[in-house]
Amino acid sequence: MAKKRTRSKKLTDQLRQAIDDSGMTRYRIAQETGISEATLSKFYLGQRGLSMEALNALGECLQLTIHLGRKPEQKGK
Repeated sequence: MAKKRTRSKKLTDQLRQAIDDSGMTRYRIAQETGISEATLSKFYLGQRGLSMEALNALGECLQLTIHLGRKPEQKGK
């Protein structure tokens, strides 16, 4: 039986999940971060990215920390 590979979520997906889990409205997040509601909405819908400044503001607002790590190398590749 083949092992099922688990795919890690993309950072953008994790940020969208953090927005959902925060219990805050996107309006409130926009107000606290200075990111326009339109920009935040387009990011949330996957239609655009965010600048590093906006990502930093979002991370601070949501009280996020990032843990860096590499995926283990796969043998044979």
